Amino acid sequence: QVQLVESGGGLVQTGGSLRLSCAASGRTFSSYTMGWFRQVPGKEREFVVGISRTGGRTYYADSVKGRFTISREYAKNTVYLQMNSLKPEDTAVYYCAASSRSALEYVGAAQYEYEHWGHGTQVTVSS
Repeated sequence: QVQLVESGGGLVQTGGSLRLSCAASGRTFSSYTMGWFRQVPGKEREFVVGISRTGGRTYYADSVKGRFTISREYAKNTVYLQMNSLKPEDTAVYYCAASSRSALEYVGAAQYEYEHWGHGTQVTVSS
């Protein structure tokens, strides 16, 4: 079992930046594919970005390509989401997720592929 705790959310103006962190505890961090999802009230949770177990492969939603960057730091059991050029439509609760069932370089984009979830952190981008 792994526990995920997100941090780094907040209020930022359009064009600003934030860095989210997700600290993982429990089983070996390198055993997990890690992902970020986001959700706006009344809408489905959507995939933002994922990173493979080795860190060698990443997969971004089209809406964030070129603006967001995911990375992972094995020594700290932490995955980061650097968000630049933020837009009001990026406003959402951001959730960290982990999958222990993925192949070494596979990155899934569906919620059902991730069995562990954090509680989320709110990101608000003002116009």
